[in-house]
Amino acid sequence: MVYLISIIGSGRVGTAIAFLAASTSLDDISLINRTSTKAQGEALDITNSISKNSSVSVVASNFSQLINADVIVISVSATTYTIDRYQMFSGQKLIIKSIAQKIKKYANPDAKILLVSNPVDPLTYFFQQEASWPQNQIMGIASSLDSSRFRFLLAKKFGVPQSAISDAMVLGAHDDTMVPIFSHAKNKGTPILNLLNESQVKKITHDLLDYWKVMRNLKGPSSFGIAKNTFDVISSIIKNNKTCISASVLLNGQYGLSDICLGVPITVNQKGVNDILEIDLNENEMKLLHNSAATVRKFI
Repeated sequence: MVYLISIIGSGRVGTAIAFLAASTSLDDISLINRTSTKAQGEALDITNSISKNSSVSVVASNFSQLINADVIVISVSATTYTIDRYQMFSGQKLIIKSIAQKIKKYANPDAKILLVSNPVDPLTYFFQQEASWPQNQIMGIASSLDSSRFRFLLAKKFGVPQSAISDAMVLGAHDDTMVPIFSHAKNKGTPILNLLNESQVKKITHDLLDYWKVMRNLKGPSSFGIAKNTFDVISSIIKNNKTCISASVLLNGQYGLSDICLGVPITVNQKGVNDILEIDLNENEMKLLHNSAATVRKFI
């Protein structure tokens, strides 16, 4: 079976995703950008990362070719943010509306849609409403990135490789209300909460929320982390490898929440969202998750 990955937005994140897909020969890739010459130039560059034994290709394309896409990544950005991700919501919403209309018109109805654009939770909800796309075929990719950062901070705290940390998940919105789930995380099999006191939990939570700010001050906007997390989801879909991640999806009663997109644990395979997992949360974590949902509701 022939697959095609279409990436809308040829900025830092979109091209990093394309590079990972091309250099690993995951699948053919098409780049779509509002400035077509930008997509053409990036395609010429990324093409040179393809192995000499690979048959995949990278091309610049347009929305009318989306009928061939099995996975569509939306990584567009109207501008960059400096205070929080919601400051760019109005401009992003207009762009996502236009893209949703074009996807509805041109895209393969079985295509899986991965939103990377911020603020990802309300935009994932807005896209679903605007495009009327099947909810299992849409997910916002961000909570898995937050989970990666949580895992790194825990590994750093204990002075162990990241591979020693398991079940370090972050739920909720991709904003300052995100909820690191300490109650499930483990260090070499030992529950994290058996190893940390309250002040240490607060410090790690603070560092997680400020992670993007620290990185922004050092190098500017992030790209590689979110690109790798998105690439992993694309790979799971194309190869039909069932994977468990945290992602923003439409909830229908899970965790006592409905009609909202929020980061929760899901399994992903060729179908897209295979299942939404309801894990046990302690009382405080559930309270924080509902508080996070309340923030997202202000924008939907």
